[in-house]
Amino acid sequence: MSTVDRPDQPGPAVATPTRVSPAKASTAPAAAATPETEPRVSAPSAAAPLAPEERAELERLRAELAALRAAPPPPPPTRRPRGPIRWASIGSAVLLVLGLLLVPVSVLAVWTDNQISETDRFVATMSPVLEDPAVQDAVAARVTQEIFTQVDVQQLATQAVAALAAQGLPAPIADRLYGLTGPLAEGTRSFVQGEVQDLVSSPTFIAAGQQALTVTHQQLAAVLAGQSSAITVQGADAVLDLYPFIEAAKQQLVASGFELAARIPPLHPTITLFPASTLIQAQTLYHLLDVTATWLPWVTLAFLIGGVLLARNRRRATLVIGLAVMGTMLALAVALLVVRGVVVGAVPEQGSAAAASAYDIIVRFVRAALRTLFVVGLVVALAAWVTGPSSAAVRIRGGLARGVASLRRGAVARRLAEGPVGPWVHDHLGLLRTALVVLAALVVVLIDRPSGWTILAVVLVLVVLLGVVQFLDQPRAAARTGPPTAPGSPRSEGAVDHQSPAADGGSALPTGHRHD
Repeated sequence: MSTVDRPDQPGPAVATPTRVSPAKASTAPAAAATPETEPRVSAPSAAAPLAPEERAELERLRAELAALRAAPPPPPPTRRPRGPIRWASIGSAVLLVLGLLLVPVSVLAVWTDNQISETDRFVATMSPVLEDPAVQDAVAARVTQEIFTQVDVQQLATQAVAALAAQGLPAPIADRLYGLTGPLAEGTRSFVQGEVQDLVSSPTFIAAGQQALTVTHQQLAAVLAGQSSAITVQGADAVLDLYPFIEAAKQQLVASGFELAARIPPLHPTITLFPASTLIQAQTLYHLLDVTATWLPWVTLAFLIGGVLLARNRRRATLVIGLAVMGTMLALAVALLVVRGVVVGAVPEQGSAAAASAYDIIVRFVRAALRTLFVVGLVVALAAWVTGPSSAAVRIRGGLARGVASLRRGAVARRLAEGPVGPWVHDHLGLLRTALVVLAALVVVLIDRPSGWTILAVVLVLVVLLGVVQFLDQPRAAARTGPPTAPGSPRSEGAVDHQSPAADGGSALPTGHRHD
């Protein structure tokens, strides 16, 4: 037996007995006697004996090592068999994908339907275009150009000077007048453009434009809804009945003193506008858009809620919905910018400023809806993350719980525990939280065209109310556990705080991981 195998030899190494063959054993004394081949090793004369517990530990380690060496090698890892398909997860994925695809479609459908079917929305969208300075400048320049296309002031001035010269005007004077025709034309043009500019920027002109927009949209909506008597279908064509225009002309002529116009009989002449199939298709699309805009947002919401309910991890599915809605709104905003560049680039350079201003005014409600939904997605994603198991979320919830608990220590907690409010809130804590969340969602849904700031204000109020509920959450004093304390003992003042989890913030918000 070697020196490391002696039972009374201390040391960290553990070795097994050394087997010596008979041949080697016979030559062992001779080899040991030769100092040139192997140095002589002598055992220590005073080795410390092992303690009983050390000897037992040594024997246990030897037994474990022998068992490990004698054990067969482990089998190669086998592939874990796949479990059964969870159809609920597949249904959840399908519903979530459909719902997220329908989110941008719902936004555009609602906006288009509002512009086509509601005259007030259309006028509210389009009337600011008439008040935009860039648009007014473009309109004034265009009107002035059209006026001077029909009336050549310089040519008229030249003709007038030529007529004067023909009547005997001295040649030197005529030459000077010919030289003034150019400045006269430019001065006249500046004067006309200034007058037109004042006209298009006047409140009277803006009011007249808004009235024209209102009448035009009402007539268009009536035609698309099939409620207009002016545009009808005769055979294969859509025709315009001129009877309303003739009646309006009769009234205007009679009011002007032309009494004979009252003798004009009722007439119904028509003008062919376009094929009847075009009108029918437009009306069909209008009705389809009206139905789609009414029900598509609710269908989208139902798909998203159903996908969350069927998901294995509902919190993660909610987080995905929030992030996806944010990404979709950003993509639509980028698409609007691309379309703006295309629209502005398609008009002449002198009208690009007006086109850009008009485009921004028209799509401003779409952009407002995108910002609102982006904030909604952000709130949903943050709520899903804060309630998750990440260390940061747990620290946030713990900090909020400790902050609320610090407000109700001592006498406040004792009064809440002894009164009817604290125990009632404690017994109905989950119901109260759910009711507040549902109420906040209803407020957002029922507000007409809420903005992003409105959403943030509702969320802030919801957080404050949840904090108030958590502050009032206190179990009954009899339900507290722990040894009784004397009324005058130092611990009696903070007994409520240290005895119940609700007092120190332990029940304010869940801090552990919950599998949904």
